[in-house]
Amino acid sequence: MRQITILSGKGGTGKTTLTASFAALAKRLVVADCDVDAPDLHMLLKPTVMRKQEFRGSKVAVMDRSKCIKCGICEERCRFNAINELEIDPILCEGCGVCAYVCPAEAITLNEKVCGYAYVSTIRYGFMSHARLNPGEENSGKLVTLVRHNARQIAQKEKVELILNDGPPGIGCPVIASVTGVDLGVVVVEPTLSGIHDMERALKMLNHFQINPLVCINKYDLNMENTKKIEEFCMDNGIEVAGRISFDPIVTEAMVMGKTVLEYSPNSAVSREIREGWSRILNALGSVDHV
Repeated sequence: MRQITILSGKGGTGKTTLTASFAALAKRLVVADCDVDAPDLHMLLKPTVMRKQEFRGSKVAVMDRSKCIKCGICEERCRFNAINELEIDPILCEGCGVCAYVCPAEAITLNEKVCGYAYVSTIRYGFMSHARLNPGEENSGKLVTLVRHNARQIAQKEKVELILNDGPPGIGCPVIASVTGVDLGVVVVEPTLSGIHDMERALKMLNHFQINPLVCINKYDLNMENTKKIEEFCMDNGIEVAGRISFDPIVTEAMVMGKTVLEYSPNSAVSREIREGWSRILNALGSVDHV
């Protein structure tokens, strides 16, 4: 089983659009949408849910009023101002447990709460593991780990050889959870100064975790000077540029129609560039020693 994670140092680089197109080219695979804070891959792949499970990633304080002696210690010690007149606000509560620790009557306990849901679905190219974190909730890294665990399980059960992870933007905890143990990391970058900066951060992260990197330049023809800088940086650091995708309104038209670019306009120049990029990614994947 091989795993690829598509990354971007920032949001809006076209990472998810390319992931959906790569899924169309792979034909049979498991796709994992690891952007659990703002998932959108389902809008293009239209999954049919087979299984739904609760995700309990944090705790909230709950008071037993029958035991409360109204001493007010919990309210004094709560640094998040989540307790007011001995009423606990579950939205403000961070689940730190200080109130339960200091309560002399043991009237407060910490209960796990549902923070989101994880799904295993079928798509027209195989299977999809995805999730949605409830607004304002934390532990998105743990939920990404659950999404990837479900992806591996369904891949083993259905004898699927490839898992394609659509990673979150940035380089934080959810991104780290999306790249751990993968065979290849593909960084999608736009030819802007901020894009170059974020690409370098993402590549440093992949290097730290000893993951083989590739770079895909999206909308490369919008700024050829910056595209040249990206290519020179990659050449100096021994990183292959797997794809150069041109700017094309067809991509936006495909998204509006809820289709991948390959489905919407299979014979277009941008579809040809995506095919060439996917071919180079597979070649690079084939040269990686699988651990």
